[in-house]
Amino acid sequence: MVQKWQHWNNSSVKWLWILVIIGLVASLPIAFDRTKTESTSKNVEFVFNYRNLIDIASYQPHPQDYIKQQLQLLKDAGIGSVAVYQSNLSELQKSQRLNVYNSVDVANLQNQVIPQNENFTYVQFTSEENAQLLEPVLQRVYNSLGIPVVPWSFKGLPGVVIQTSADEAGLKPLDPDPITMRMLHNMGFQIVPRLNDSLPYDQNRMNGLLSQFAEYGVKTILFDGESVTGFTDDIEKKSIANFATLLNQHGIGIAAIENLKKPQTGFSKLAYLMDYNVVRLYSLSESDSKLDPYTVADRFALAAKDRNIRMMYINLAVSRDTTKAQMTNSIDNVIKSLQTEGHAIQNIESHGFKIGPASAMDVSHSAFNKYFKLIVLIGAIAYIALLVSYFVRRFTLIVFVLGLVGSAGMILIHQALILEQGIALLAAISAPTIAMIYAVRKVDRLYETRHQLSLSQRVIQAVILFIRTSLWSLTGALFIIGLLNDITYQLVINQFRGVSLLHFAPIALIAVYIAFYRGKQSFGIGGIRKVLTTPITLTWIIVLGIVGIVGMYYLSRTGNAGTVTPLEMHFRNALESLLGVRPRNKEFLMAHPLFILGVFIAAKYRHAIYIMIIACIGQLSMVDTFAHIHSPVHISLIRGLLGMGLGLILGLVAVIAWQILERCWKKWLPLLRKS
Repeated sequence: MVQKWQHWNNSSVKWLWILVIIGLVASLPIAFDRTKTESTSKNVEFVFNYRNLIDIASYQPHPQDYIKQQLQLLKDAGIGSVAVYQSNLSELQKSQRLNVYNSVDVANLQNQVIPQNENFTYVQFTSEENAQLLEPVLQRVYNSLGIPVVPWSFKGLPGVVIQTSADEAGLKPLDPDPITMRMLHNMGFQIVPRLNDSLPYDQNRMNGLLSQFAEYGVKTILFDGESVTGFTDDIEKKSIANFATLLNQHGIGIAAIENLKKPQTGFSKLAYLMDYNVVRLYSLSESDSKLDPYTVADRFALAAKDRNIRMMYINLAVSRDTTKAQMTNSIDNVIKSLQTEGHAIQNIESHGFKIGPASAMDVSHSAFNKYFKLIVLIGAIAYIALLVSYFVRRFTLIVFVLGLVGSAGMILIHQALILEQGIALLAAISAPTIAMIYAVRKVDRLYETRHQLSLSQRVIQAVILFIRTSLWSLTGALFIIGLLNDITYQLVINQFRGVSLLHFAPIALIAVYIAFYRGKQSFGIGGIRKVLTTPITLTWIIVLGIVGIVGMYYLSRTGNAGTVTPLEMHFRNALESLLGVRPRNKEFLMAHPLFILGVFIAAKYRHAIYIMIIACIGQLSMVDTFAHIHSPVHISLIRGLLGMGLGLILGLVAVIAWQILERCWKKWLPLLRKS
């Protein structure tokens, strides 16, 4: 029975490879649909934070004139949109729309006795026009909260009394300033409102607000705070669904902010109900707006080109400069980054984008995609089973069958999302690992015929093996694309979890294979017993310590949280400027050259095969590039191919350097022994 089962396992390998190939073919139309989707949104929109401009203007001798002057300069620089927050009494006072007093202030102004049992908020509008536009806003908001608002006037100017304390009244968010919106609209700016979830959700009030936005041509809104508008009342009022209905009726989309510490609560549900009428947004922080113009421009260009981001949100900084004894801001620096020094807009346009209002991607989805995805899923499970076969052959069929049964079960209990991510991750691990196993086997065969190989043949074999292994590894990318082709990944509403395992697992598996499986069908119980009974020496402890430190450093440099030195950042920027797409440093500077050098040396010196463990980093890194699903497919492919090309060149340089060192060593070694 055991022999029969082993025969079935051996026979299944051929059929599993056929399933893998069929899965790869099925992934191609899915990849085509994704590239079509990514090509549908080509407008890049620059948005600046109007609240920052109000803060800066408050330090100027003529605030209103300053605001209009800077608005024109920003518009001329290419910024076509303005983010307008929900206003409050403090902001309206800074904008000189009104003045705010408490009961004590008013008593002093009117030479009256300070009231003993009154703590109200007195609002005086600075003009009749302001009163006509703003009083209805105050009445609507405060009355909806059960706070009475009654008319009041002082020195011929109209006002209102809000019957709550000034501190309490100042906390309540109002509608965006209608005077500001009208002014910005008349100047030709696109308005991007920022709404919060501070007040109880009111469908009628929201409908009126969105109708006003639609009149001003608003296309996208942005949320301010930790949740979307309506989230707090969603359980009781189904407010997110109602809000989504209104947004759809008015044709208004929403923006997803990149790299938030925590996604805005309720965003994924709202996006789903809006059929993903969502654009991604990069936010330039106040501190980053003071960086040199080239760096700022580079960040904008990379966001558009490499991360499918279509809205660039600009925060402006204002600070006290004691060395110059004046208030400073970053407006001029931002303008330089867009035009005269950084040329951000020119750079973005050179990559085929247009400057204008951003729009959501038009999802291309073939009617047969779900069938293609099912075939890709089966092919991915076959790939995973094949990986198992190189370590524990007897479990090959078991893994494949369990994979199919488990997948069917996950689909039945509506856990397809977890299933797709898990299978995609394991397939992504399998591809570079299997490719490297075949590379190791090829190197062993080269070593066996080492006396028949000339120097040029070793070089040619190293180059051919590198190219073949790299292309083989990239098949893992097709399974990622085929299984995770969903707009939620491209918008980073859903994220590919567990990718850190991809950074480590292939390295560990290749290390195990090289150490224990070369020339054997399986490790076996005897091999395990041998390892467990091997004495641990100080040398082993030191080696394991070094491996642990290097591993921690490698993982710290990996992923979105990885850090780089300033020197490396300058090098990256230089590569980006030179090549248009920056290949990964760890691929072309380290792993790929080590692959070619390792094959070249190991074909002559057997123990040099351990270099291939480090070289594995380059193979998994190419697959990992496609795990960043928010990056366009063609950018990820170009990045991988550039890394291969540059790595090949540096690998040949490393081979030449090795030959020089080897010949010098052979020449000098006898002299050293004599001395």
